[in-house]
Amino acid sequence: MPTLNDRSLRAVVHSRQPLHYAEGADALLDRPGHVRAASSMAWLNDVIALVQDDANFVALVDPGSGSARAIALPAGEGGLRQFDDGRGNKKYKLDLEACAAIDTSSGPLLLALGSGSKKRRRTILTVDGWRADAPGLTLTDATTLYERLERESAFAGSDMNIEGALVVGDQLRLFGRGNGKAQNGLLPLNATCELSLDALLAYLHTGGLADPPAPTRAHQYDLGVLGGITLGFTDAARFGADVLFSAAAEASADASADGLVGGSVLGVIDVRGRVRYTELCDADGHPFREKVEGLVLARDGRSRALIVIDPDDASRPAELCEVELRGAWT
Repeated sequence: MPTLNDRSLRAVVHSRQPLHYAEGADALLDRPGHVRAASSMAWLNDVIALVQDDANFVALVDPGSGSARAIALPAGEGGLRQFDDGRGNKKYKLDLEACAAIDTSSGPLLLALGSGSKKRRRTILTVDGWRADAPGLTLTDATTLYERLERESAFAGSDMNIEGALVVGDQLRLFGRGNGKAQNGLLPLNATCELSLDALLAYLHTGGLADPPAPTRAHQYDLGVLGGITLGFTDAARFGADVLFSAAAEASADASADGLVGGSVLGVIDVRGRVRYTELCDADGHPFREKVEGLVLARDGRSRALIVIDPDDASRPAELCEVELRGAWT
């Protein structure tokens, strides 16, 4: 079905809240004072878990105050937890770009996935007991799973880049961002596929040594362009029976590079597969030219969403923004 830029829909940004850690910076942990390079969000009861693509921390954000608690992940190359071009160590980052909360008998389990855009970025993180002072953290080398996803060309396309994850019944739906480059006769794809949640958790329980689950129900989406730049999925959230998604227009040379950002959209994929979206704007109606990386639906209904924007600047905090959804989204 064709994608529709639906002018009856509106997504209006009403507030922007820079995200800072309540604990401040910590040189020993290599933790900055702010949340940087925010990439995906998921609700864990009454707080928002936020993963970052170039910092080894999970931020637990109070959406009311914007204050964040830092959960330190294991240090990376050289004992560091921040990775960027300025330090010359960007290639070592985990590149966690997608996350989802899984209901368990002991509370929600956070699952975060590397983008898979490079071989070093094929790690899956799980966090349980997240309210504790020392949550349970497991980093699994999921290379065999990513290789299986990569072979599913109807999902991976030419340059796989996983940007969103969503629990739908007993499946984990993955969202791939089509901002790469054509190669080997394949094109970059905005696409989804599904993994059996039970099979995925069993695979992770073995430390990635068992056979990985096979992707199913691969589906591609032509999201069109914004300002002459192709739109690509950046996150997704449940929206009743439908799916709410964010997509950004970023002129990237490949799936692992940052580029000029022309703006972002929010849209909905309904149960019949129809796709509609609208460009984000500010309260005065001007285009909102930031890159939206993460998305959750507000807890108080279907008329508000919370997004996080990534300035692609390590010195600047990511910002949590409230968005009013106007019009007939469902």
